[in-house]
Amino acid sequence: MTRPPSQPADHSTVSAYVMTTGAEPLIAFLSQVFDARTVLRLDREDGSVMHASICIGDSTVMLADGTGDFPAFPAWLHVYVADVDATFRLAIDAGATEVQAPSEKGDGDRRAGFRDASGNTWWIATPVRP
Repeated sequence: MTRPPSQPADHSTVSAYVMTTGAEPLIAFLSQVFDARTVLRLDREDGSVMHASICIGDSTVMLADGTGDFPAFPAWLHVYVADVDATFRLAIDAGATEVQAPSEKGDGDRRAGFRDASGNTWWIATPVRP
């Protein structure tokens, strides 16, 4: 598939958009756990996040603080990481709640899950297939 000329170079073809409560701490959490970097951030006059584009690896997660017209809701996201056990420990140390401890379920990945303070569930995996 050809990349559309209107697609920003730092965005994948499909990007998740997370409406959250507490975008500022979520951005800090993603930086700490996934070494994410902020590509773009636009704040509202009240200081809440109107829009942010956050790069995790080769993907972009867009997020914003929810509003009355666009309320916050929890999302489930999946991220491949180099070391599922180390990333899981980072997340728990950063305040996440365990959903599933790292384990192998026979699908070729070692996988774990955790919930961030905003209620989003992050599934992480490292391939272990031969």
